[in-house]
Amino acid sequence: MPRGARRSEGGTCYHVLNRGNGRSGVFHGEGDYQDFILLMAQACERVEIRVLAFCLMPNHFHMVLWPHEDGDLGRWMHWLMTSQVRRHHGRYHSSGHIWQDRYKSFPVQNNQHLVTVLRYVERNPLRAGLVSEAADWPWSSHVWWQHGGGPRFLHPTPAVRNPDWPELVKQPQTKAELSALRNCIKRDRPYGGSRWVRDTAKRLALESSLRPSGRPRKRGKNRDSPGL
Repeated sequence: MPRGARRSEGGTCYHVLNRGNGRSGVFHGEGDYQDFILLMAQACERVEIRVLAFCLMPNHFHMVLWPHEDGDLGRWMHWLMTSQVRRHHGRYHSSGHIWQDRYKSFPVQNNQHLVTVLRYVERNPLRAGLVSEAADWPWSSHVWWQHGGGPRFLHPTPAVRNPDWPELVKQPQTKAELSALRNCIKRDRPYGGSRWVRDTAKRLALESSLRPSGRPRKRGKNRDSPGL
C-alpha cells in the first residue's frame, strides 16, 4: 500500500535521505556527483530552502534541510529527484527506478540533537571506510566548511562555525546516538527531546512512528498455558 502524502512544516529542520534501488550505485563518477550538487543549487533557486549539510555516497545521500514555509520540503525534493532521474537516464540511456523508494525524512529538534545529526551526516565517508579524514571526501558539505568556496546554497550553523567542528566530526558517535538515529531513519520518527518529539509527532500526524515496532501481542488466552 503506498504511503500517504508527507506533511512538512516551515521552520523545522529535517534529515532527508534516499538509497539506490536494490542498494545499487547511483553516483558512478565525478559527473554524477557534480550534476547532483548543481541540481541542488537550481532547486534552491526555485524553492528557497536552507541546506545545513549534505553528503553524497556511491549509493545513497543524506541532507539536512531547513525549509522556510510549509510544504517547501516536498516541493524542493520533488523537483530535485525528478530532475536527477531524468538526467541520469539521459546520461546512461537507461530506464526504470533509480531510487529504492520515495525519499525518507524526519524532523530534528534545532538544538544539540541537530548537532548530532550534522555530525552523523558528515561522518558518513568515515563510517564507510572511504576516507581517513572527513574533509578528504569531496562530495560532502564538510570539505567546504574546512576549505571554503562551497555552493552558495549552504547555510552555516553555529556548530560548523565552531573551530572545533573538524575534531567533533572525527570523534566516533556513541552506540546510543547511532541507535536512536537509525531508529528515526527506519520509522520517520522525530529526533529530539521526549516532549518535543511527542508534540511534533502529534502536530505532523506522525504518532504511529512512536509506537513499538512489530505486531502487538494478542490479548486473551496464554498460548503457553493449558487450554480451558
